[in-house]
Amino acid sequence: MFTGIVRERAKVASFERGRLVVESSLDPTVGDSVAVDGVCLTVAERTNGSLAFDVMPETLRRAKPFGAEVNLETALRAGDPLGGHYVQGHVDGVGRVRSIEPEGDSRRVAIEAPPDVLRYCVEKGSITVDGVSLTIAALSEDAFEVALVHHTLEATTLGSLKPGDSVNLEVDVLAKYVERLAAR
Repeated sequence: MFTGIVRERAKVASFERGRLVVESSLDPTVGDSVAVDGVCLTVAERTNGSLAFDVMPETLRRAKPFGAEVNLETALRAGDPLGGHYVQGHVDGVGRVRSIEPEGDSRRVAIEAPPDVLRYCVEKGSITVDGVSLTIAALSEDAFEVALVHHTLEATTLGSLKPGDSVNLEVDVLAKYVERLAAR
């Protein structure tokens, strides 16, 4: 379980034959869960300044390809502040950045999303974009908008997004449970 509050922006050192290696100052132990661009991965190896993860084919089918930098968050521990929202690290779909507009020191980003993601989106509800917990500022039939504050632009990879870029999306898990219970 995660919160969507990114702890580190990390450089990807390599990604070969399913082994992802990132340069990181975080200190999880082997076997710990880490969200990498919103994907829950298990630390397979930890060496001086790097973390290695084995990425399954299922992950590669559901998530966007890893870029040169990734957002990292270690798993939530009892007593940690819950600054974002409950995030599982299970990507629900891949979206595409439609537009980015400046708003003072922040930016408004429109993201096209698949219908099976948008069905769980509500204005002022939570969404995770590349592992970052965000609030949906606006919603249309085929997209949603988020407002990125200066800190988020600097501390995460979202500051380097461009129109056309792909992003990992995870909807608020509570919406899925509500839908399932209401269907009964």
